[in-house]
Amino acid sequence: QVQLVESGGGLVQAGGSLRLSCVASTSIFSINAMGWYRQAPGKQRELVGVITSVGSISYSDSVKGRFTISSDNAKSTVYLQMNSLKPEDTAVYYCNVNYGSNYIRWGQGTQVTVSS
Repeated sequence: QVQLVESGGGLVQAGGSLRLSCVASTSIFSINAMGWYRQAPGKQRELVGVITSVGSISYSDSVKGRFTISSDNAKSTVYLQMNSLKPEDTAVYYCNVNYGSNYIRWGQGTQVTVSS
């Protein structure tokens, strides 16, 4: 059973930066895409950014120009560099992997809190 483990969350002041990492417990073959989602209190989980196996990247409008997603498929790892953080970025961040015949796994989440 593939498990994803996120790290790098924490408390940061507005304008600061954090880098999230997500690594799979075992090597994953045939990765289709890896991504980051977030869920703020009282809100639905939303897409932050996704990167496909061929390097196609997309972001939500709210993070474009501030966040950068990258991956190392050989290490089954995905990263999220978050710059110019805002209080509204406060949420639990989850990584996600789509592999093989559309198997999907989620990480347990890491808390990001941005103080004003």
